[in-house]
Order: sequence, then structure tokens, then C-alpha cells
Amino acid sequence: MQFRQQALAKLQSPEELDLPVRFARPQGWLVLSVTVVVMAAASVWAVTGSVASSVGAPAILTHGQGSYILQSPVAGQVTAVLAKQGQQLPADSPVLKVRTAKGETVVRTVAAGRVSALAATIGQIITTGANVAAVEKVARTKDPLYATVYVPAENAASIPDDAAVDLTVQSVPTQEYGVLRGHVKSVDRSVQSAQQIAAFLGDNQLGEQFTKDGRPVAVLVRLDKKSSTESGYKWSSADGPPFSLTSLTTADASIRLADQRPVDWLLP
Repeated sequence: MQFRQQALAKLQSPEELDLPVRFARPQGWLVLSVTVVVMAAASVWAVTGSVASSVGAPAILTHGQGSYILQSPVAGQVTAVLAKQGQQLPADSPVLKVRTAKGETVVRTVAAGRVSALAATIGQIITTGANVAAVEKVARTKDPLYATVYVPAENAASIPDDAAVDLTVQSVPTQEYGVLRGHVKSVDRSVQSAQQIAAFLGDNQLGEQFTKDGRPVAVLVRLDKKSSTESGYKWSSADGPPFSLTSLTTADASIRLADQRPVDWLLP
């Protein structure tokens, strides 16, 4: 009862009615001010800002025309290998000599290109249709390189025209020379099977490697050129690596997708 009477007496006392009312401490006003500023900035960014996203996928450097697998038209024993790996050959050039029951036959290139692999050796017995070489279709060794990126099919539709691409080339130390720069040239809207990729690259193992997570879509990337670098292409570092790039070099690509708005406003 004593505490209750003291509380009632304090409420009924008029001498403190003219004192100002303290709504919050100074620290509280500071927290409130910071909260208001942050909310205002977030609101402005939600209206005018965007979120940049990217998709990563495996890639390979080629001359853009693909490759073909040279097959033997006859069965027999290889008596001579007339081409070397890495050699640039015109169309209808001799690659192998095969001894058959009817005599010796020369296996020739179908189209001009660079011999990227030789599968036949002297003394080997081969059958009709056996794979004896892989030839990359390129007219000149100085023709520009492209990157073919095998993107998951569900991401293909979100890749804009001329999207920026960063390529981490596996044969180039990234910490020292950075990444290779490029832009999307075209997007193939149809998915690729392991057989199609193998036929394009002239390598069955690459076909299996690029389809291990599903059938991808091929995105052709043109590499940004820079004459002052040794490779002739633009890198995130000033000079890039002190050597040239070769075709059929693998890489990891990061393709910048279309910017996305962070908030969808619903108006009445």
C-alpha cells in the first residue's frame, strides 16, 4: 500500500508537468537516422539498379571451322605414315600408305587443314572405316582462334548478343597473366550430343567430356584482338602470356548474362 500511495502521489503532483518529455536518447536517434538512410539507398537501387550474373562452362579454342576424323577407305597394313602431327596440309594430301590384297592404297585428306592427331602407326593392321587421323579444318595456321563454350541448355536463352566472356586458359597461369577476353558471336539454340561434339572437334574423348553433365548448347566466342600482345589477343593483364595460343586448348569460360532487376514492384 505504501508503494501504491507514493505512485499515486507522484502522478498527482503538478510540479513536473512543465518538464520536456524525452522520447529517445541521442544514440537512438543515430541508429534511426542510419536506418532511414540505408532504406532510402536500398529503395533507389531497387528502382534503378541491376544484378549482374554469369554462367560458367567448359570451353575449347579452335579456328571456328571444326575438325573431321579421317577414316581409312580400305582394310590392310599401314606401310608408311606420310604426314606429321601439327602439319598443315592442303586437300587431297597423302597421309598413309596401306597394303591391301589388291595392292597399295594411299589414304588422303578430305579437306585442307592441320593434322591434330595421328592414330595409325607403321605395321598396324586397320579395318575399313578405322579412324586414322584427326584434321582441323583451317586454311592457314595464322587464321584467328575462336572459343567454343559448351553451356548448359537451360542457360542458353539468357545469353545476350555480344555478351562479354572471360576465359581461363588452362595452359596459361592465371595469377600471372590473367584471363583471356572475348565476346559472344553466336549461340546455337540446338543441344549437342557427344557424337556431334566429337565430330566437330575430331576427338571422341572431348565429346564425352563436354556432355558428362548433359547435352549442352554450343556458344561461339570471338576473341578480342590486341596487336601489342605476343598472342595477338586481349587479356586482363597488360601483356598476357609471352607465347602464342594453339587450337584445341581447353579453357573455363564465364559468360556475363543479361542484367536482372533485383525487385519487381507491384503497383495497384
